[in-house]
Amino acid sequence: MRNTRPISWLKGARRDFEAFPLDVQHEAQRELTVAAEGRKGDRAKPFKGFDGGVFEIALRHRGEAYRVIYAVKVGAALWVIHAFQKKSKTGIKTPQMEVDLIRERLKRLKEALR
Repeated sequence: MRNTRPISWLKGARRDFEAFPLDVQHEAQRELTVAAEGRKGDRAKPFKGFDGGVFEIALRHRGEAYRVIYAVKVGAALWVIHAFQKKSKTGIKTPQMEVDLIRERLKRLKEALR
C-alpha cells in the first residue's frame, strides 16, 4: 500500500486549473498523484528561484504551454499553488507576474498553516 499524501488546492489555482483543456487536466492530475506518492513525475522539475520543495509541471497541448506549480514541504499535504497557461513573450522564461503571484501565494499559505 502506498503512503500517498493528500493533494490540496489554493482556490485560485483550482479555478485556473479547471479552465485548462480536459486532456491537460488529466495529465497534470497523473503527475500530481505521482508527486503525492513521494516520487517525481516525468514532466515535473524544480521551480527555479525558490527554495527546495517547489516544483513545476510543464505540459504542452495543441501548441500551447500549461504550467502547474506545487509545493511538497508545506504542511502534510502536497499543495497546488498556481496553474496558468504560459504566454511568455520573452522566450522560455516564466513571466515575472506569474513568479510574483506564486511567491505571494506560497507566503500566505505558509502563514495560514502556522
